[in-house]
Amino acid sequence: MEPRLLTHYRDNARLRLAEQFQWDNPHRIPKIEKVVLNVGVGEASKNAKLLTSVVEELGVITGQKAVVTRARKSISNFSLREGMPIGAAVTLRQHRMYEFLDRLVSVVIPRVRDFRGLRTRAFDGRGNFTMGVREQIIFPEIDYDKVGQIHGMNITVVTTTDKDDEALALLREMGFPFQGADPVIIGQHAN
Repeated sequence: MEPRLLTHYRDNARLRLAEQFQWDNPHRIPKIEKVVLNVGVGEASKNAKLLTSVVEELGVITGQKAVVTRARKSISNFSLREGMPIGAAVTLRQHRMYEFLDRLVSVVIPRVRDFRGLRTRAFDGRGNFTMGVREQIIFPEIDYDKVGQIHGMNITVVTTTDKDDEALALLREMGFPFQGADPVIIGQHAN
């Protein structure tokens, strides 16, 4: 079965974006290429159980096995040697990516306490959006009783465009709740 957000993109968002930017070429319309979840664990070299729990939690959240990231070079001030484990990451593409983004936008973000909208300044100048999550327990898949330590993560949405305004319009159409924007209801047909 096709993810709900992918259907919304193909049936509604593409049409609205082409109309908004007056694109005649359908290949010019941006799309989401991948989503990367990254967790940095500074104490991973000292506490192997913490790194194992982070990898397991990322697997539960995304439905895909996380990869342990390792230090590229040694830094003596941080007691860090080249090749030491320092975190975990997952890259989502295609159906898993759309399913994750649908859960993120419709379930996870509304669970954040005192949420006032995503910041539009979080774009990197190349059409990619990164948001930080302070606690992994906002994901409903995580069992609070089994959490050993609260940690945050970075979620990066990589788009095919290199312009921030086009990427912002795309993510708004996909239902991302940015500050000062009217919410887009997924599943609502274009008029």
